[in-house]
Amino acid sequence: MESTSEERMHQSGRRGERVRGDVWMAWQESDQALQLRLQSKLESMYGERTRAQLLAWCAAAGLTRGVLEVEDQGAYPLVLRARFEALMQQALADPGLRLDPEPSLAASIPPVERQRARRSRLYLPGNEVKYMVNAALHQPDAVILDLEDSVAPAAKADARALVRHALHTLDFGDCERMVRINQGAMGLEDLAYLADAPFHLLLLPKVESAAQVQEVDTLLGDRDVLLMPILESARGVLHAAEIAAASARNVALTLGLEDLTADLGVVKTAAGNESLFARNFVLHAAKAAGLQAIDSVYGDIDDEDGLRASIREAKALGFEGKGCVHPRQIRVVHEEFAPSPAEIERACAIARAFDAAAAQGLGVVSLGSKMIDPPVVKRALTVVEQALRAGLLAADWRTADSSAAD
Repeated sequence: MESTSEERMHQSGRRGERVRGDVWMAWQESDQALQLRLQSKLESMYGERTRAQLLAWCAAAGLTRGVLEVEDQGAYPLVLRARFEALMQQALADPGLRLDPEPSLAASIPPVERQRARRSRLYLPGNEVKYMVNAALHQPDAVILDLEDSVAPAAKADARALVRHALHTLDFGDCERMVRINQGAMGLEDLAYLADAPFHLLLLPKVESAAQVQEVDTLLGDRDVLLMPILESARGVLHAAEIAAASARNVALTLGLEDLTADLGVVKTAAGNESLFARNFVLHAAKAAGLQAIDSVYGDIDDEDGLRASIREAKALGFEGKGCVHPRQIRVVHEEFAPSPAEIERACAIARAFDAAAAQGLGVVSLGSKMIDPPVVKRALTVVEQALRAGLLAADWRTADSSAAD
């Protein structure tokens, strides 16, 4: 049976009164010569340029017949490219179709680092560029371009294209660039789609076995990309040790408590007693494998006191970072994970005592009349490093005058 015109309609992008910096596109198959119908909020400034660009892309794709309808709400150039790319993949039934990224405005990308601060990681919905453009201004340790839970099922293909172009084009400063792919086969498709995109770390959702991590590891080949599995089910938690050791790319384990409590059939509470076992178990698995342990997000963005209490508990357990669902959580996360002045003072004193013992060839470290065990020295050096990264300690701290805390 012949397809109807409605069945030959393809769409990408976002439209509506509240949409800004984005574009909606539709392609209608037709026997008529190619028509471009463009409505643009920036018609007077960029209308002709936008028309010329869209027609050039159509010509490159071999489109000579049909109707391209475009509603431009002041879309960034990278968004125009991403939306057209996603639209043509549908219209031409060619998932491998790619547009060259816009000439990059981004500064050089920081190198991949296994050992770096991951106190805060800011989730950014993968289908909304407005949250990505200025994300680095909030100075999170990492940004997460999310293709999973924050993206509606119907918008997954659109989001892939947008995330690809955003990674090529936007300047995320010193932030670690993370991407959360989807689970299962769709996640592997995400990974293949982003084969040419520059980022540092993949978040793997709903991991329940070492095999899931190893499959991604194999597909990455020789790419310099790190992994952070997310454990979000009882099965995943109980396999935490195997998952942690599954790949040399692993740098951290984290939890998804919303999904975990749903899997357990319990209500997620502020006290968190229902997830205490899981958090401790995953933390121990991470530490045993030499990985960072990163806590879940705190969902109530208006409850700063609750967020602070949650971070203090996480820090006391041994977690080193927390997910952020809103930029205003970042400052609080950094403040609470930072060592206190008393902690810094004592850590510096222990580190100086360690330096003095090493210079004298001594295997024992003492501070005043007290002997300091190696684990205490290790912890002190970690606190010093945290203080340096947070800007709470001068670079010349080793030679600065300081009295030890007893």
